[in-house]
Amino acid sequence: MNRVELAELAEAVTAQQQSCRMRLLVCCGTPCVAAGSQAVVAALRERLAALGHPADLELVGTGCQGPCSRGPLLTVLRPGQPEQVWQKCTPELAVSILEAELQQSAFPDTNLLPADWPFFRCQTRLVLANSGRIDPENLEQYIARGGYDGLAQVLHEMIPDQVCDSVVQSGLRGRGGGGYPTGLKWQLVRKSSGSRKFIVANGDEGDPGAYMDRSLMESDPHRILEGMAIAGYAIGAEQGYIYVRGEYPVAAQRLRKAIRDAERAGLLGSRVLDSSFSFRIDIRIGAGAFVCGEETALLASIMGRRGQPRIRPPYPAEAGLWGCPTLINNVETFGNIPAIFSIGPQAFNAIGNGKSRGTKVFALCGEVVNNGLIEVPMGIPLREIVFEIGGGLANGAAFKAAQTGGPSGGCIPAEKLDTPVDYENLQALGSIMGSGGLIVMGEQSCMVDVARFFMEFCLDESCGKCVPCRTGTVEIYRLLSRICNGSASQRDLQTLEQLCQMVKDTSLCGLGAAAPNPVLSTLRWFRAEYETHVNERRCPAGVCSMDELPLHLLGEQLLQRIAALRCDGEGY
Repeated sequence: MNRVELAELAEAVTAQQQSCRMRLLVCCGTPCVAAGSQAVVAALRERLAALGHPADLELVGTGCQGPCSRGPLLTVLRPGQPEQVWQKCTPELAVSILEAELQQSAFPDTNLLPADWPFFRCQTRLVLANSGRIDPENLEQYIARGGYDGLAQVLHEMIPDQVCDSVVQSGLRGRGGGGYPTGLKWQLVRKSSGSRKFIVANGDEGDPGAYMDRSLMESDPHRILEGMAIAGYAIGAEQGYIYVRGEYPVAAQRLRKAIRDAERAGLLGSRVLDSSFSFRIDIRIGAGAFVCGEETALLASIMGRRGQPRIRPPYPAEAGLWGCPTLINNVETFGNIPAIFSIGPQAFNAIGNGKSRGTKVFALCGEVVNNGLIEVPMGIPLREIVFEIGGGLANGAAFKAAQTGGPSGGCIPAEKLDTPVDYENLQALGSIMGSGGLIVMGEQSCMVDVARFFMEFCLDESCGKCVPCRTGTVEIYRLLSRICNGSASQRDLQTLEQLCQMVKDTSLCGLGAAAPNPVLSTLRWFRAEYETHVNERRCPAGVCSMDELPLHLLGEQLLQRIAALRCDGEGY
């Protein structure tokens, strides 16, 4: 396929879609599948078969549409008509909507979401532009939405340096957590000397509650391939790897099919789009170790070695896979690349706040009413995410905190709800952007118990290579457990703070250094809860059982019992 054929195919598929009187988009993202969307697809497919598969009625099983707690979701598109979305759609409801179209009668309004629902209205979807709109296993539908046009543009109109410069101008920063400027990283790898260079997409998403990367790989796999191919051309690489978490079999399966389809169409492999550029992509499956999200551990795993981090420098940009310069970006970072060349780097840079440009995908979950996958402009106030897009807290509960960045992040208190969500402001609050997990907590959450939960995760996932992380996380967890069960003293609280700082300063890799963040941030914003646990042996939220005693109280109690026994003359 060449560039002209790509444009002709896009035009033809778009025309076919516009000729449909009705398009039924059923969300087949993992949450909706778990809620029963496959039954909805089967019921509609059966009815369409009975009708003889009319050419003007199209059924599409899409990737994630967003509001995962409302699934299964059905979106109806008709020419000249506003889009309509039904939540908690049953097979019967879906068929009744189809019958209403056939009989030219009014659609049922059962479970119909409002046209101006804030969950959709307040989002800016660049990376998720195709999610919920296309069949992720259909290359033609991706092309009809402008897919691979950015790759054609850079191959036929730009030299590699110009591609790197465009990414610099866009202001894109790594979406995996570090926030390093993506364009600068590309330029570093491009300038590194080496006979071979590699591209690696980090899809080893391990944060509790996070599923942004999984959803993107499942919903729009060609977007990631296109972003990687553009990166390969920019830095001079001919081979790329996608490292997919072992718990994501659907993502891996859809990526494999997407790679095969793209190679057959001449969009990957030799002489991409009739150019002199060749680029192959292979998949590597991880074994589920959280530490393999760290880039040097991930590279070791790809090379068949034990997934453990190493001391840097040298950085992967100089010596990565098999000692060759290697560019590693998160899956979402690559997902931004086609958007940059679609709307232009200046337009992309115009979105956002301060040094944080573009949009960010979050997995919004916890006690919020609308759980799901969202994409918002950088700098949006946290309050708007929680109370507009998220619909506030369930059962009218009061907001207490939002946790961002997973086990490496921190908790943001209610008094900081109006903080713009960007890299710098989150860091100033003691949290991080991370890969995009956002957990909302209500007044019934105990922040000490929350810190203990994340610390337990960190000690389980520690690779054990460095002592501060291996033993420090265990000791921090032990101290937090003592605070939660009522046996801690003020000295334990002081030790906890000192130990957190030591682990933060001396761990080998970023995951170990960030492990104390949930404890430090809750100590900073919710210190009164820690003090109440220790001084009053009481959990303000009523979560902790507090059924043990500090050693000094245990000693006093023992002495009192001995004294009582002496008075009674028993035992002597």
